[in-house]
Amino acid sequence: PPSLPELIARQFPLARRSWRIEGGIDQGRRIHFVDQGDASAPPVLMVHGNPTWSFLWRRVIALLPELRCVAPDLLGFGLSDPLPASEDHTPARHADAIAALAVALDLRDVTLIGQDWGGPMVLSVAARIPDRVSAILLANTAVLAPSRGLKSRFHRLARMPLAGPLAFRGLGFPLRSLHRAQGDSSGSIRGDVAKAYRWPLRSWKKRLAPLALARAVPDGPDHANVPELERGEAWLRSFDGPLTFVWGMRDPILGRALARHEREFPRARVVRTEAGHFLQEEVPEVLAEEIRKIVAR
Repeated sequence: PPSLPELIARQFPLARRSWRIEGGIDQGRRIHFVDQGDASAPPVLMVHGNPTWSFLWRRVIALLPELRCVAPDLLGFGLSDPLPASEDHTPARHADAIAALAVALDLRDVTLIGQDWGGPMVLSVAARIPDRVSAILLANTAVLAPSRGLKSRFHRLARMPLAGPLAFRGLGFPLRSLHRAQGDSSGSIRGDVAKAYRWPLRSWKKRLAPLALARAVPDGPDHANVPELERGEAWLRSFDGPLTFVWGMRDPILGRALARHEREFPRARVVRTEAGHFLQEEVPEVLAEEIRKIVAR
């Protein structure tokens, strides 16, 4: 795998690998991923969202030595190869790449875990390889296809022709504001941790991906990504295996989204915490324990 600066390497002492996609539109592009644990152990596949990378899962993985924890960087994020254009960042294209990685690693009876954009993406992955999936854990995400779409200030900014690229690609938004989405904004994602999140997206070119995924969020039912989101939602509704929601209720972005998911999936186990959006940083022990439980189920 690619090397890391010492500042990040000492925070991220996990086994890492790289794999080149072997077919399809992204053939030859490299995916960087964590692959920690014995290859014969029960596998869990952890998918991050916007604008993070596999570094997000490091504290959770450290608490699960008995499992095989695989955490890829989405194309364009972390140390994975970039995609050439904003419109290439679709949930379908990302799911194709992650599913291909899961097959290449021959992950079976795998527990899929997603947060933020990682939630709908793991469901799209599951729809592609349903015979390999045994359980689903979702954290601070939105996996219900939108009827109206999200039109928050964040998403309106991303769609502005001039202001969006300036904010996301020029000024590095929202990378310098991740702490504001946390339950404890004074102590979470600060200092060297904040630098580790910013490092992979340290240039105008690399910061295309956060802008693209912000624009990929549907702003209405006619958005091009809605059919793929509906495909993932339909798969989850048909899935009868273990399902858990772990939520940071102090998340200013998706904290309130839990109520709708509970209504639509009443059979799910629900765990509420006082964390914010990136709960992997604030309550890694809660996530690890729920992963351990769902794997056992």
